[in-house]
Amino acid sequence: MKKRVVHFEIGCSDVEKTSAFYEKVFNWNLSLQGNYASIDMGDENALKGHMNQLGPNDPQNYVTLYIETDSLIADLKAIVANGGQIFVNPKTLPDGRVFAWFKDITGNLMGLITPN
Repeated sequence: MKKRVVHFEIGCSDVEKTSAFYEKVFNWNLSLQGNYASIDMGDENALKGHMNQLGPNDPQNYVTLYIETDSLIADLKAIVANGGQIFVNPKTLPDGRVFAWFKDITGNLMGLITPN
């Protein structure tokens, strides 16, 4: 499987206020669901994304790209073997996909996610 970027996430401390900013500036449609918002850029071919307001002690003010993988555990092992680190262990989403966060060798926060 080719490893490609399939999703992005924008972290913020106030999802409602930040969503309004992106709607006004870029004309994106954001569907608020509590501390989470799905991002629709109005183009079915556009990269899919969401905005997330995590807890007060969790990272905020971040942008994470998600790389699709059918070998999440093997990729995490390769990341660690090559000097990266696991930041969030694998977690299963309600739709059955599994994601994890890692930091590359320079500290960039990235995500892995399994296919639909």
